[in-house]
Amino acid sequence: MSATQILILIAAYFGVLLLISYFTGKNDNNDDFFKAGKQSPWYLVAFGMVGASLSGVTFISVPGWIEGSQFSYFQVVLGYMVGYFVVAFVLLPIYYKLNVTSIYEYLLQRFGVVSHKTGAFFFFVSRVIGAAFRLFLVAIVLQQFVFNAWNVPFEITVVISILLIWIYTNKGGIKTIVWTDTLQTLFMILAVILSIYFINESLGWSFSEFLASSELKGYSQVFVTDSILEKSHFIKSFIGGMFITICMTGLDQDMMQKNLTCKSLKDAQKNMVSFSIVLVIVTFLFMLLGALLYIYANRNNIAIPLMDGNPRTDLLFPEIALNGGLSITLAITFMLGLIAAAYSSADSALTSLTTSFCVDFLDIEKKPKEHQKSVRKKAHIGMSILLVIVIIIFKYVLTSNVIDSLLTVAGYTYGPLLGLFAFGIFTKYQVKDKYVWIVAVCSAIIISIIGSIPPEQLGGYVLGYELLPINGLLTFIGLILIRRK
Repeated sequence: MSATQILILIAAYFGVLLLISYFTGKNDNNDDFFKAGKQSPWYLVAFGMVGASLSGVTFISVPGWIEGSQFSYFQVVLGYMVGYFVVAFVLLPIYYKLNVTSIYEYLLQRFGVVSHKTGAFFFFVSRVIGAAFRLFLVAIVLQQFVFNAWNVPFEITVVISILLIWIYTNKGGIKTIVWTDTLQTLFMILAVILSIYFINESLGWSFSEFLASSELKGYSQVFVTDSILEKSHFIKSFIGGMFITICMTGLDQDMMQKNLTCKSLKDAQKNMVSFSIVLVIVTFLFMLLGALLYIYANRNNIAIPLMDGNPRTDLLFPEIALNGGLSITLAITFMLGLIAAAYSSADSALTSLTTSFCVDFLDIEKKPKEHQKSVRKKAHIGMSILLVIVIIIFKYVLTSNVIDSLLTVAGYTYGPLLGLFAFGIFTKYQVKDKYVWIVAVCSAIIISIIGSIPPEQLGGYVLGYELLPINGLLTFIGLILIRRK
């Protein structure tokens, strides 16, 4: 598939998104931008959240990770499912009872202004990094397979990507996102299913023959139970996955903002439960696709693509889909799936960052009515520029697999949120609000130091996703120390 063909496909795709934006953004008011008027059908929200949760990271990075990790990531995914039930039946009732726009308003009502700002700040850092990770991944694919052919700098590729998102979210905000995410999830699921079909066909297999093949068995180890010292041991992965979901979904304005557009708590809970089941199934399909990609690459002597002289497993899927000698249908399917997966998470991230910044930091609801819309639009532009800067920085500092990096960083930035919300929900203590930010920052610093300890100094124990609950526990203990007597 040529660079020109890919560009035409991208233009057509964004034409559809702009059409959706035109119809959903007609009102162009803050209520629709932040809450979609609380009229979103729960089944649309659930289906759209699948794409937003998986994103371009899962679409490319999970398949590329299979050779190194096999199916051990599925242990984390099983933990996710338990976490989603915690979100549905512990956190959502609190948010609906308080009728919040930003979920960090809970911290304002529970502890005070400093706690509110601290929680919002850690979300802000977490989401900027997470969204930048995801957009970085799609940007390097577009760069490698489209814009390098025309000598367009990476920086321009990033600016174009963010500009397109800004255009179609500028008016409708979360109301637009609910509908565009539904379309994008459909494209992404079709892409993985059709990719599995076409690659199996080229190998002369049916799907059942692929599942029974000896080659698949070489990649398909799920449970790691030999030694608790290993990073991917089942207990560590499962517990880590559970807390990752609680934090990166239940304590994350991006994911919760969609849930809060549902008409009622019951609808939001139905959305969360059904979404969790679909997500587990789709993620497993991505892992099957990853094994299939490596089998195909080995049979056809396709090497891991290089970027800046370094092998990038994240680029294996696009390399095979676009340059692997398969059908043009697979190439088109891949590009639609990639664009859909990447932008379904990026557009909602931009919207949630704008919402949090306006509500949590600018106190937009206290400003004169005639100025609120202008404040929101300026914040939207500011968040777009910030994402551009961070993505460009990643190009020069990021070296490891993107999904592994994303989950590692989550352990540092979401931990204080976990501790703050847990303390608020499970204790009746009040705290000395002005010291909360010190506790949160110290916890993050301590956990980053712990995370950098070499395994040799820990008797061979490799730290992994358990850093997130440990970070939350450190914050919880710190809040006990500053509680009011």
